[in-house]
Amino acid sequence: MAVGLDGIRADCDIQEAFSGEVSAAAHAAAAKPLGGDHVDRTRRPFVTLDPASSIDLDQAFSLEMAGDEIILHYAIADVGWFVQPGDLLDTEAFERAVTVYLPDHRATLYPTELSEGAASLLPEVDRPAVVFTVRVGSDGVTVLDGVERAIVRSRAKLAYDTVTREDLPDGFEELHRRIEFAEDARSAPRVEFPEQEIDRIDDGRYVLRFRPRLVSEEQNAAMSLATNLAVAAALYGAGTGLFRVMPDVDERQFRRLRHSARAFGLEWPKDVPLSTFERSLPRSDPRTSAFLLAVRRSAGGASYAPFDSDQPPWHSAVAATYAQATAPLRRLQDRYVIEAALAVANDRPVPDEIQAGFERLPHAMSRGDQRANRAEREALELAEAVVLAGREGEIFDAVVVDEHDRGVEVQISEPAVLARVAARRVDPGDDLRVRLVTADPERRFVEFVRVS
Repeated sequence: MAVGLDGIRADCDIQEAFSGEVSAAAHAAAAKPLGGDHVDRTRRPFVTLDPASSIDLDQAFSLEMAGDEIILHYAIADVGWFVQPGDLLDTEAFERAVTVYLPDHRATLYPTELSEGAASLLPEVDRPAVVFTVRVGSDGVTVLDGVERAIVRSRAKLAYDTVTREDLPDGFEELHRRIEFAEDARSAPRVEFPEQEIDRIDDGRYVLRFRPRLVSEEQNAAMSLATNLAVAAALYGAGTGLFRVMPDVDERQFRRLRHSARAFGLEWPKDVPLSTFERSLPRSDPRTSAFLLAVRRSAGGASYAPFDSDQPPWHSAVAATYAQATAPLRRLQDRYVIEAALAVANDRPVPDEIQAGFERLPHAMSRGDQRANRAEREALELAEAVVLAGREGEIFDAVVVDEHDRGVEVQISEPAVLARVAARRVDPGDDLRVRLVTADPERRFVEFVRVS
């Protein structure tokens, strides 16, 4: 695995280290004193909720009730305080675009002096943030009520796997319920995906596992979704911004997903939409994780688009106009969207350098996303080859999920592997039995043949 992952980094041109000049610029930026642009919000009881091991903390939150509305105060790391458009750190970020996560290491968007230090919303220290105030109605509709630069102090670093209800503010679960209600009203097919992990067991073999998303993760994600929807509406109304767009899923992809569900023994009624079916699946069942991975593989490609009055932005997964403003330590474009939201919410013109950035960012983000997606795909192929190595000759049950010019694509349920097989006179949904011929981790390659 270690050798294979190093090879993937080389193949995909993923740079972990920063040059001495960029590191020096990050060190200088991290020492920048806080100025008069930030109001003091350290009395507000912000907390963070992330994986236990995370120290690059983008988001902290506080909630309060106002009649039947939930008021979300969402503090986002103020990366724009440390990094200016056109400076050395910004130029490097345009080359990287996103943080790339692989099983052993991550290649960060910014040097760790910022991403895990001065810009991270770590507990019990004062940090600069951009605080979005979002009103969430009883119907789950969100409205951006204010945006400000502020000094915040997180009270606690909560972890997904250990957090309790008592740790969380009133309204946390209700906010998630309202956002889901609004999604259902829009018939949004958004799904949250599991983590795929590879573990080594006692006899030295590797196994491929799925870590289902915890309820706390999904509840936490609702706050980002609420904020991003509110930001998108405000920016679009002001005739500016950069939006995340995704075309509608076509009928062929839905047919493939239905065949995949069948491969895993999951009953998906014909009249039930994907979003409803996904939410009905038990999170503790590994078949759910395997199916959600199939959803991820079949999802339409998302991209970024600047404001265009002739082409309203549309994101099919959320069934709405959507922007991203809540992960600036991990995505370049979020920093630019945040600066635009600050301007619009405070009745100021969007700075020219931010507006110009919206024209450059789609290309930069596409290049970065493609690099990250390729690395993730190759890491998955490596994991599949490692898991299957030594099992050559074994026969597996499979279901056809798609057709190609030179054969078919099959889904094996255990382990959850997608593979191409030469086969004739079969249709999507048909059951097959396939034999593993080759599992080569060095080439990140597996090969099956049909036996019946």
